[in-house]
Amino acid sequence: MVNVALLDSPGVILALLLACIVLVFGPPALFLLMLIFLAASVSVTKYGYSEKRELGLYEHERSWENVLANGIVPALCAIISPQIGVGAYMGALAAITADKFASELGVLGGEPVSLMNFKPAKRGTSGAVTVFGTLMSFDGALVIGAAAFFLLPGFDFWKIVLVGAIGLVGSIGDSIIGVLEERGIGSKAITNALCALIGAVLGFAFL
Repeated sequence: MVNVALLDSPGVILALLLACIVLVFGPPALFLLMLIFLAASVSVTKYGYSEKRELGLYEHERSWENVLANGIVPALCAIISPQIGVGAYMGALAAITADKFASELGVLGGEPVSLMNFKPAKRGTSGAVTVFGTLMSFDGALVIGAAAFFLLPGFDFWKIVLVGAIGLVGSIGDSIIGVLEERGIGSKAITNALCALIGAVLGFAFL
C-alpha cells in the first residue's frame, strides 16, 4: 500500500478498504504500523525527487494493482492474526517496507548489478541490486521493528533486529524473483506480492 496522495482513484478506494480490514480484524497496533509504513513509503518516494525524475524513475501516481500487490498479504495476515498471532503481519509489512526502501533509495547510490548475470545493470532494473540499496532495505525493515518495539507488548530489542533481517530476506527475494520478471515471466505486481508472502512466512515462523 502507498500513500493516497500518490494513488489514482481506484487505488485510493482499495487502499482505504484494505486499511479498514486491518483496523477491524487486527489489534490497533497493526493499523498504527500500517500508517507508519505509509508515512515512511511516501517519504522515501519523494526523497531525491529531482534525481529520480532525471533518471526517469520517479512514479508520481500508482494504480490499484500496486496497492493490491503490496497490501493483500498484510491484510489477510491481519484477518487471521487472532488465530496465528501478529508475526506473519509483521513479516509481510517488514518485507514490503524493505523493498520500498531498496527500490526508492537504492537507485540513488552505487552501481546496480543484475542477479541474472552479475553484470552492471541500468538503474531501476528489476532483479538488480546495489550495496547501498541492500543496506537501505534493512534500515526500512528496522523502522517497522522499532515501531513494533513501542506498540506491541513483549516485543524486545532482538526482535527489532529479527524484523530487519526478515524484511531484508523478503527484499532480496523480490530481487531474485525480479530476474524472472526481466525475462518476461510474471509482473511487478506478482513480484511485490511474493515479497510480502516471503516476509509473512518468515514472520510466522520466527516472530
